[in-house]
Amino acid sequence: MGRSNELTFGAVLQANPPARKLVERMQFAERHGFTHGWTFDSHVLWQEPYVIFSEILSSTERMIVGPMVTNPGTRDWTVQASMYATLNELYGPRTICGMGRGDSALRYIGKKPTTLATMVESMRVIKSLVAGRETSYNDKELRFPWLHGAGWDLPMWVAGYGPKALATVGRHADGFVLQLADPQILEWTVGAVREAAVEAGRDPNDIDVCVVAPAFVGDDIADQREQLRWFGGMVGNHVADLVKRYGQDESMVPKVLSEYIAAREGYDYAHHGKAGNPHADFVPDEIVDRFCVLGPVEAHVEKLHELRELGVDHFGLYLMHDDIEGTIEAYGDRIIPAFRS
Repeated sequence: MGRSNELTFGAVLQANPPARKLVERMQFAERHGFTHGWTFDSHVLWQEPYVIFSEILSSTERMIVGPMVTNPGTRDWTVQASMYATLNELYGPRTICGMGRGDSALRYIGKKPTTLATMVESMRVIKSLVAGRETSYNDKELRFPWLHGAGWDLPMWVAGYGPKALATVGRHADGFVLQLADPQILEWTVGAVREAAVEAGRDPNDIDVCVVAPAFVGDDIADQREQLRWFGGMVGNHVADLVKRYGQDESMVPKVLSEYIAAREGYDYAHHGKAGNPHADFVPDEIVDRFCVLGPVEAHVEKLHELRELGVDHFGLYLMHDDIEGTIEAYGDRIIPAFRS
């Protein structure tokens, strides 16, 4: 996407049936100024996103689609590349790839997330094949013979929290995805990404910064908190991995991230990303307020301006609550225009 003077916005939805309803909501979001349509990618917990992406692309005019996020472990890398290249041949260069090591998608089927090194290698293979270049895979040189002319430079944005993941983003990714909207944590993580980019000889301004978090427009803050408390539980699952690896070392895991998971007891992926998740009761109101974007329109504009000042290029709205259309409409009518040049 590249650095822009404007903050762009994406709608993030779970691929729950009926799939047609998801497509209709993406159409609604595009009409209200959203540039991107994202879905979760956990193929057992939700419907297959790439099938739905094709429908979204055929039903919208400009919307860019991609997973938030996929991983290198559930599909062969050449299959993933072929899907992106095929979508781009059908609809033009309107795809993007959010990438991670694999959390719910792999753990739910009894597998461990992949290593960062494996993730980086998968990105090289996928990106090269989609671009129409020959690339080495399993000791064999491959390219898509049916991809005529120049391919598409598929943007690959990587999600992460920990020091090693942030360094990997700075060295290898086109964009950084932070799955929470806390300015303090954003400043720390973006700083680490940019430092790694400089060390790798890259221009840190070439790395897009994406914050994705639940957003809910309205005046009933207490109700919003209860519907979005699941997000603190989901983030806590990632933070627990960090604390297990790095302990309570504040130079590696900021205190604001580690403190709130002290009362956490397990996590059930059957409730992953769902309002009313019983495994999120440990999440205090303060964390919900920090990690999400709540309240009336004015509160959203204020917080998003703060995030923008810290370098955010794209804000993805997790829309898992009972007023999806109302929030999309409020963003289109009053919030997105506040960030147009």
